[in-house]
Amino acid sequence: MRRKTLIFGLCLFGVAYTLSAKDKKSVPIYKDAKVPIEERVDDLLTRMTLEEKILQLNQYTMGRNNNVNNIGEEVKKVPAEIGSLIYYDTNPTLRNNVQKKAMEESRLGIPIIFGYDAIHGFRTIYPISLGQACSWNPELVEKACAVTAQEARMSGVDWTFSPMIDVARDPRWGRVAEGYGEDPYANGVFAAASVRGYQGDDMSAEDRIAACLKHYIGYGASEAGRDYVYTEISAQTLWDTYLPPYEMGVKAGAATLMSSFNDISGIPGSANRYTMTEILKERWGHDGFIVSDWGAIEQLKNQGLAASKKEAAVYAFNAGLEMDMMSHAYDRHMKELVEEGKITMAQIDESVRRVLRVKFRLGLFERPYTPTTTEKERFFRPQSMDIAAQLAAESMVLLKNENGLLPLVNKKKIAVIGPMAKNGWDLLGSWCGHGKDTDVAMLYNGLVTEFAGKAELRYALGCNTQGNNRKGFEEALEAARWSDVVVLCLGEMMTWSGENASRSSIALPQIQEELAKELKKAGKPVVLILVNGRPLELNRLEPISDAILEIWQPGVNGAVPMAGILSGRINPSGKLAMTFPYSTGQIPIYYNRRKSGRGHQGFYKDITSDPLYPFGHGLSYTEFKYGTVTPSVTTVKRDGSLSVEVSVSNTGKRDGLETVHWFISDPYCSITRPMKELKHFEKQLIKAGETKVFRFDVDLERDFGFVDGNGKRFLETGEYYILVKDQKVKIELVD
Repeated sequence: MRRKTLIFGLCLFGVAYTLSAKDKKSVPIYKDAKVPIEERVDDLLTRMTLEEKILQLNQYTMGRNNNVNNIGEEVKKVPAEIGSLIYYDTNPTLRNNVQKKAMEESRLGIPIIFGYDAIHGFRTIYPISLGQACSWNPELVEKACAVTAQEARMSGVDWTFSPMIDVARDPRWGRVAEGYGEDPYANGVFAAASVRGYQGDDMSAEDRIAACLKHYIGYGASEAGRDYVYTEISAQTLWDTYLPPYEMGVKAGAATLMSSFNDISGIPGSANRYTMTEILKERWGHDGFIVSDWGAIEQLKNQGLAASKKEAAVYAFNAGLEMDMMSHAYDRHMKELVEEGKITMAQIDESVRRVLRVKFRLGLFERPYTPTTTEKERFFRPQSMDIAAQLAAESMVLLKNENGLLPLVNKKKIAVIGPMAKNGWDLLGSWCGHGKDTDVAMLYNGLVTEFAGKAELRYALGCNTQGNNRKGFEEALEAARWSDVVVLCLGEMMTWSGENASRSSIALPQIQEELAKELKKAGKPVVLILVNGRPLELNRLEPISDAILEIWQPGVNGAVPMAGILSGRINPSGKLAMTFPYSTGQIPIYYNRRKSGRGHQGFYKDITSDPLYPFGHGLSYTEFKYGTVTPSVTTVKRDGSLSVEVSVSNTGKRDGLETVHWFISDPYCSITRPMKELKHFEKQLIKAGETKVFRFDVDLERDFGFVDGNGKRFLETGEYYILVKDQKVKIELVD
């Protein structure tokens, strides 16, 4: 009996083992979460047909103008094997329906990656990126991007086409609003902060998304500030100015990049093998993928490179562009191109491998669906709104404060005038995600809340943002005469900046300037509040204004911080990340220009050659006194170390945040360099009467070194200078 029992037990074990082994065998390696990602990618690739691979390299759209009644029809239109969709909805229901089709109706069940342009917020909209840069607080920007990631992922979006890190020096170009200003290093720091915020330590987390660095590359150099047009960029300038932010973003772990529209010195960005393959993949080792900008592959025809869409597909794909956004060049022509030998299967496999790798890292194979939640659970969380308010406050720049007009103390009657005072939409700015004007705290309401019980407010529109209607001038002038101070809210409509929003002049419309002149007749002090997406020409408004506060387009929660600055509850700390020209005719004008052959000549004859407000300008309600800049050594060897410190004391009566910018200057180099270059910055809170020490640990190769036209860094011996405010310290580099 015992022997029979043992035999029976062994038989059961054998059956169980066989069934277990069979189960394991029946589960494909690519579906096993315990297997390393690269092995899963390899396994999945071996199972895919050419047609399935090609569809992974295409991106379509889903959800635009969608409603619950046509979800079924929307889903039917999408191939189950599609690689990516741009998702326009804010609810995951439609997304989950089409994802179910991909998982259950396709042969291999490869999940779709859903992307969207969440540039400065998804539904909780933050200040435009240019404003964020003026905060000089990358940690705060990282927090804002983390909120965007949480809202997007919970709404069905896995991937954002952000951050935009195009170095931009022409404010006529509308897309300056989307980036972090004119300096390469600053763009790089905020790129890395954004990537950390979006992706976190683990992209597969339920509140993280994949980042996308754009637009790769040189898009910000568009001639005359006109969108989509040609850019002429020397090889050395490409490496010195335009590539550094992208390298910093790649090092921070950015999952994807987006190719640019522009033609770079004869080779369009979306067909540029040098930038997309040689630099990005071979030199920098990026292992994610590149997606085209919308229709950029087909636009190679317009740029004079390709005679047909099929030929455009060859140029783009062979250059290293993996995913086609809405050109329908890859899905329609790639199979034929493989058959003709113009594209190889090895290239297809490598491109699909990169797309699949990102999907695995996002955890889409394990969690293809987005849990359904309410809008209240996803959007406008108290902490998210607090971050919006803090970032708005630190982004605002006090440009002028004549005779200490601000903060407004003992002002009992305040006239609030202008087209931006009771305006929700235009405070959102361009690329405002799913933001709505009803989400926005309006400036007038913020002032009412701030000055409740302290002052009486009277509102007048004055004029619209544009046009010639002066009918409101009389009412506005009457309010100004009644008041102790005029708060004049002027600016740009949200559509005046962003994509395809180039302007020949960066001045505000004449009707707004005329309103300001009219109000000056009242003889009352004028506080000018600016709402805009680019630096402005203010040479006619500046003399009229006693104080000027630049609040950019601050998003949903900028009104109370703005009012807090006017009342003195908040001490302004923003500093410009982009130069304000005196005149549009000075453009391009930026701080890190190279030296002129005749430093005493070559100036404009009819206007000043200086900007109205330079890079780094920004006032405070307190006084900061800088101590002596002190280096650890004044002579250093190539393999040596160097650090520099400066003490900053708050000698005023208010606590304040201060940003110290550290520049270097190399006066003589075998390749001439900018007069000064930003290499480090730090922001600290300094309480009244307190002193803080700011430190710059110099990396000699990185900070003193320069780069040639081949991207090779070099470090020459000789004299260098470290600059802080009006101080400069000489450092001698020796062998």
